Amino acid sequence: MYLSQCRCATHPLTACVPFQPDHPRPIHLAENDASVFNRHQPRLYSAGPIVYYAASIMRIALNGWFLVHHPHTGSGQYLHALLEWLPRAAPHHDYHVVVPIDGDKPLSALEAACAGGFQLHPVRAGRSGLAKVIFEQVGFPNACRALRAQVAHVPYWAPPLRSPAPIVVTIHDLIPRLLPEYRGSAAVQLYTALVSAATAGASLVLTDSDASAHDLAKHLKVLPAKIRTVYLAAAPEYSPAGDWRVDDPIREKYGLAEGYVLYLGGFDPRKNVRGLLSAWTWAAGAIGQGYPLVIGGQLPAPGGAHYDDYPALAAEMDVADTVKFIGPVAEADKPALYRGASAFAYPSRYEGFGLPPLEAMASGVPVVTTTGGSLPEVVGSAGYLVPPDDTRTFGAALITIVVEPSVHADLRARGLAQARKFSWEKTARETAAAYAAVAG
Repeated sequence: MYLSQCRCATHPLTACVPFQPDHPRPIHLAENDASVFNRHQPRLYSAGPIVYYAASIMRIALNGWFLVHHPHTGSGQYLHALLEWLPRAAPHHDYHVVVPIDGDKPLSALEAACAGGFQLHPVRAGRSGLAKVIFEQVGFPNACRALRAQVAHVPYWAPPLRSPAPIVVTIHDLIPRLLPEYRGSAAVQLYTALVSAATAGASLVLTDSDASAHDLAKHLKVLPAKIRTVYLAAAPEYSPAGDWRVDDPIREKYGLAEGYVLYLGGFDPRKNVRGLLSAWTWAAGAIGQGYPLVIGGQLPAPGGAHYDDYPALAAEMDVADTVKFIGPVAEADKPALYRGASAFAYPSRYEGFGLPPLEAMASGVPVVTTTGGSLPEVVGSAGYLVPPDDTRTFGAALITIVVEPSVHADLRARGLAQARKFSWEKTARETAAAYAAVAG
């Protein structure tokens, strides 16, 4: 028997009921019913008799590949946020996450990541690309069948061709379809063809922006009625209210004092770091000595087909003395680095959402970015939006933010207001509404 747990109010009693998806009558959650305790004690309890209609309670299964593998990527961070916020936004549902397990690894770390709101269901799967496909196409659907899930959510672009439950799939972007340099090997292209075909069978497609929704309709021929834009959000720790006793030592670890132009966001071709260095040639003479360009992240090995040797490129452009490459940045350190910046530069050519500019705005840092993809949706009128190849205007915008206090103050206020429009609670609420729509 499956049990659904209620996390509704505060009271030292538990209110849980057997899961009855087809029960036509109200389910009464009464006090002191010791016979229906779930094996997971809920953190919040019922303050008295509460009535839920069974039709409003759903058993939802999520594909948890990125909970185990590459949890710090964008897909992993998105999954972590759903695991945290879905039980808060829609606490009456019965949540399960299906995770791949290679060998006899303990589940304790994964259970901590679920924060008590989800039940874990391990499925044996290796780590290879083929093992990932088998997990997505066989292991996850089989687990959904065993769970009698009413909704199956794949929080990245990998829906199964067949599923025992309606599929909700989140497609963050169509980069492998839209950008030739990301199409990869024959095996990668075959995988892209597989998930493209499987998307046609999804009941609903969630995506991060209207720009991505347009791409889905145009390039995958997904019906607009089957697409919902559900925006992402910055984590709560990205805020202007830092503690100098914490922030200063973090910045010192990277050799930084307050006052710099910051870039965080990766080095693959669409991120346009070459364009950023080119823009810096216009700005360095005016602000570079007092406000260096700080570039964070693990530099790619030089000599690859799609990667430049960025330190060598900075030297070639004669700006190396005002550019600092600080190497990998720990996730926990990012809020302090944002708060110490005078401006945030994000020259990307294409984004399905664009989380770093939102994190910067939430931290009170003015943003200069581009018109690429979804970035105008995220930034709105709260920052400078420049065509990706207009490096002179990009550099001029950085100078203006740094040397004009009134512009800096105005964009800081606008950015904070814009960032408040996005929240993970709202993301989770709209995701739960999507589940309800496909479950009927």
